[in-house]
Order: sequence, then structure tokens, then C-alpha cells
Amino acid sequence: MNTQHISLTIGAVAKRVGVAIDTIRYYEREGLLPEPVRRASGYRSYGEGTIAQLRFIRRAKDLGFTLEEIRELLVLSADRQRGVKAVKQRAQQRLAAIELRITELQRVRDGLAQLVESCPGHGKPEECPILRALSDEVLS
Repeated sequence: MNTQHISLTIGAVAKRVGVAIDTIRYYEREGLLPEPVRRASGYRSYGEGTIAQLRFIRRAKDLGFTLEEIRELLVLSADRQRGVKAVKQRAQQRLAAIELRITELQRVRDGLAQLVESCPGHGKPEECPILRALSDEVLS
């Protein structure tokens, strides 16, 4: 059986991939998915290729890629000459951004941990180091 010619409704596709119907429509409007074939009834009709593309998009989003980056990855995935090299470069850029974000989150975590440790958990609000830090104009 040739799975490329399977005709699925938008609801069936959404269920198989685990996304909302509105998400599929949004990806269509954003150009991440091609416009589907319409049945005589006007309903959208999808094939297995759409399911594969939706899974690609979901996995890329799970790895932190933006929709614009995913759009680029989809184009590059079809580029037989430079696609793999360019995909690796995009992934390296995303990894660097994630590592920077982790560093920032660790700094925030450390600062908050210090505030929590310094707060006795009782007393007057104006003496609370957490509230004072949040009220100060300059944070360290």
C-alpha cells in the first residue's frame, strides 16, 4: 500500500501527531506546511508526508528552534548540496544560545538561592531580604 496517497482529515492528522487542529492551520498559514488538497466537500485532505513534516516541526520545537529556524531547516532538509552542513551550523547556533540561557538561569538560580538562604521567613516585611532585593533599583 502506498502511504503517500492516504487521505486523512485534519482531525486524524492532529490526533496522530498529538497537536491541536489550530496548530496545523497555523503552520499552514505560516508556510511551514503546504496548503492541503481539498476534497469535493471542501474539507482538507492530508497524506503521510504532512504527518512526517509535523513530527519534524514538533521535534525541532522541542529542541528549542524558533518557527523561523524551523522554516530554514525544512528548506535545508531538501538541499542535497549544502543542506547537512547548513543544518549542523543552525544546530550549533541553537546549542550556543541554549548554553548561554543555561548560564543565565544558573546565575538567576544562585542569586535567588542566596536571597532564600538570607531570609529568616518571619519578621517585618521591610526587613525581608527578598522583598528588599525586589524593591531595590539596582540588582547585583
